[in-house]
Amino acid sequence: MFNSKSKHAEEFISDEEILSSLAYAKQQKDNTQVLDEILKQAETFQGLDYRQVAVLLECVDAQNRTVLDEIHRIAMKIKQHIYGNRIVFFAPLYLANHCVNSCRYCGYHHSNCQMVRKKLTQEEIEREIIALQDMGHKRLALETGEDPINIPIDYVLESIQTIYNVKHKNGAIRRVNVNIAATTVENYRKLKEAGIGTYILFQETYHKPTYEYMHPAGPKHNYSYHTEAMDRAMEAGIDDVGIGVLYGLYDWKYDTVGMMLHVKHLEDTFGVGPHTISLPRMRFASDVDLGDYQRVPDQVFYDIVAILRCAVPYTGMIISTRESKENRRELLRLGISQLSGGSCTGVGGYAEEDKQEQDTSQFKVDDERSLDEIMNELCKTGYIPSFCTACYREGRTGDRFMQLAKSGQICNVCQPNALMTLKEYAIDYASEETREFAEKLIQQEISNIQNEEIRAKTIENLKQIESGNRDFRF
Repeated sequence: MFNSKSKHAEEFISDEEILSSLAYAKQQKDNTQVLDEILKQAETFQGLDYRQVAVLLECVDAQNRTVLDEIHRIAMKIKQHIYGNRIVFFAPLYLANHCVNSCRYCGYHHSNCQMVRKKLTQEEIEREIIALQDMGHKRLALETGEDPINIPIDYVLESIQTIYNVKHKNGAIRRVNVNIAATTVENYRKLKEAGIGTYILFQETYHKPTYEYMHPAGPKHNYSYHTEAMDRAMEAGIDDVGIGVLYGLYDWKYDTVGMMLHVKHLEDTFGVGPHTISLPRMRFASDVDLGDYQRVPDQVFYDIVAILRCAVPYTGMIISTRESKENRRELLRLGISQLSGGSCTGVGGYAEEDKQEQDTSQFKVDDERSLDEIMNELCKTGYIPSFCTACYREGRTGDRFMQLAKSGQICNVCQPNALMTLKEYAIDYASEETREFAEKLIQQEISNIQNEEIRAKTIENLKQIESGNRDFRF
């Protein structure tokens, strides 16, 4: 039976409820009154429930462009209203690719004899961090395979400490988000104490038979333990969690509705939904045959992203360098608020001395541009690249962040913080052309800070940054 507050995965992610919602959606896809009500609700920034999302997804399947064009318009309105032109940047950092799981879609799977296994030492991590700081990054997503022997929790904790301790020139990593395998409440408490930002874990697919087929061996095979991981993280005090599915493993409508059930479960149980939703699609990986998976076409993917922005207006939505630069441009318009840039998915791939001829990557990236090239394009087209980590460091997490976001007050800190971190990037790391675009953008956007006191303080802080001071935040 479906119970959104249950602690059991198969009750809060109910197969019966998902199928019932998809059946309901087929009945309502041509119901003009129902569609109008859903769209009107979305436009008021209230979000949508899983059944409403199912109805809109059915419009995608039916290619009802009249409705879909309206969804796109509303998604762009929501994006602009809540996030403005700000785009938050991060980079993944792969510590190790040892793994005891047998995930069929992942290059790290245990039986992949083509994969060169590597685990970074603390000295190698320092070199990686210096290389990332020299690019301009301030926040990381820490990634590893799952291997209790080679990658114990103590190694992860030590690595987080190393990352935070590296100070190079004007560089510092100010936020470490962590994407590691499902673990215990005790270990989540240790991660919380280590000062992590968001704990991220992808469900991959919410369809249990497919999930178990895709994970035939190893601890990840346990559907319930994996699906209930966010509950344990929340119980341990981590109130910023990030979820996601891997599109291409199973039916995209089923998995999107399943993800919305997960959102509802977190909101109903803990009072706050996911801080982020990641939206990866299947990509080429070592010893993985893409022909075995269901391709989600670009246009369908655009529609999914737009629907999710309507459904979860205050949740950060992430697109990685799995996607091409052309796709990422389009997805930014439709609701994406966070991007990775200059990414490497191999172990030890950032520091020049650690580069290897042999492949250690989890999957192949598609957008291979440098961070500066991406920054250049965004500044030139009016987006504000942001390296802000202020909310995490000021304790604006979980329900405290959501209260500020829903009241509209969050823009009073996000806009100036974005401009100040962009100023740091422009001075410390940007190419000459990117610096010119960034400086022009900063001057244009200062006037958009509505609060006069905050605007005056931002201008003062920008001058302080020009004088060599760093790390101002509201």
